[in-house]
Amino acid sequence: MNLHTLKPAAGSTHRDGKRLGRGNSSGKGGTSTKGNKGAQSRAGHNERRGSEGGQMPLHRRLPKRGFKNINRVSYKVLNLDQLDSIAERYQLTEISPETLYVTGLINRTDLIKILGKGELKTKLSFRVNAISDTAKAAIETLGGTIEII
Repeated sequence: MNLHTLKPAAGSTHRDGKRLGRGNSSGKGGTSTKGNKGAQSRAGHNERRGSEGGQMPLHRRLPKRGFKNINRVSYKVLNLDQLDSIAERYQLTEISPETLYVTGLINRTDLIKILGKGELKTKLSFRVNAISDTAKAAIETLGGTIEII
């Protein structure tokens, strides 16, 4: 071990960046690199998000469009032909939120609506949140059961 090979342990030292306000001879004293006077040089200055320094901000230049309906009920839509292939692939006899969640097809909080596109070939029982009239008729002709949750 020689004096010229000594180093501090890894991670024990770090550079703090600029040392501000430590006298004029440091080069960063006086105004501490903040310029002279004005809001930006004072304590507590925080510019609003999206501020463009006097130019009209983008979110005020663009027009307002549309609205978000807070009463909207959003369903995960499944058609009869999709359900037929799902039941075949996963050997299901019942289509419900729990069985579809276990198979990974929906999230836990999703609402399910069955639509009548395609053709159902197997007899299935359904526990769903909504169903169309054509889908209901197709399921009942095969002898399937429907329960609205």
